[in-house]
Amino acid sequence: MLLWLSAVSFLLYGIGCFTSPYMKEEFVRYGIPQLRKLIGVLQLLGSLGIIVGFRLEYLQTLSTLGISLLMLFGVITRIVIKDGLKKTLPALFYCLLNGYLCFKLTLSFL
Repeated sequence: MLLWLSAVSFLLYGIGCFTSPYMKEEFVRYGIPQLRKLIGVLQLLGSLGIIVGFRLEYLQTLSTLGISLLMLFGVITRIVIKDGLKKTLPALFYCLLNGYLCFKLTLSFL
């Protein structure tokens, strides 16, 4: 269930990076407008990796690790631009969620 939550969330976030005027404005506010499309692609690849990973488990591990790191950079960006806790919490939540999922998936290989 948590894997699906992450997969669907990042599918939507990834699409939003390409289609949402709000996301375009947010990346300008973050000071990294040139990275918006790259981050959207990484989010879409992470989502796809989780979904395909139901057949190829190692892809879920790599994808959750990648999303966790991407969200860690999101948390750092929010701190640098002095966003409050309310705006930082979603990135922190997804960072911790995907870190947890990666950890659990890694344990299943041992």
